[in-house]
Amino acid sequence: MKASAIIVAAGSGSRLGLASPKAFVTVGGCRLLHYSLATIARVPSISEAVVTVPEGMEREARDVAREVRCDLPLKVTAGGVERQDSVRIALSLTSAESDLVIVHDAARPFATATLFESCLKAAAHSGGAIAAIPVADTLKRVDQGAIISTVARAGLYQAQTPQAFRRPILLAAHERALRDRIAATDDADLVEQMGERVEIVEASGWNLKITTRADLELAEAIVAAGLVSRPVKK
Repeated sequence: MKASAIIVAAGSGSRLGLASPKAFVTVGGCRLLHYSLATIARVPSISEAVVTVPEGMEREARDVAREVRCDLPLKVTAGGVERQDSVRIALSLTSAESDLVIVHDAARPFATATLFESCLKAAAHSGGAIAAIPVADTLKRVDQGAIISTVARAGLYQAQTPQAFRRPILLAAHERALRDRIAATDDADLVEQMGERVEIVEASGWNLKITTRADLELAEAIVAAGLVSRPVKK
């Protein structure tokens, strides 16, 4: 089945406290966007990529794609105000010939090609699938700074990306969200609200999300230790 990949790279990265938008910050000498583009280029079923970036960064995103030899047909567009807006904009640019759409955050640079393939395979079977890891820590519900209950962690997973869906399902979910003014923190939530099945593809803690300076320092240490590979650049 043919798939379109959406790389969400429109975040400002304000919590990093750096001048560059998050997807253009370097880890191990490569931009975060380098990692995602290099990975999807190795997934045979992905036939195109749509990348959302901060307005004015479109040319730089294309330069990044050329640097890592991402030869997929590439569309680059300015993102929206919120992540959900960015995905909706990108989704409208995906090919109608694609059976599946897989959405990934550039802020997760270490997602593997195998993880993308597993999510796509599961989505082709059930309609939707997301990368996720079991919750390891004890969860506390808090009100006004005080614990009011402990949440049992059995059966709880921490959602990650990539998240893959049959294209008609994801289109319908975003159309409904726009019409009914539904806001969600990820695409799986929108699809779940339509009553569609979304499966879990178990990932790992290596698929970390870069949000703070501490995350960035951890990612640098992971690359420096040789635990993940840097993208090969021209």
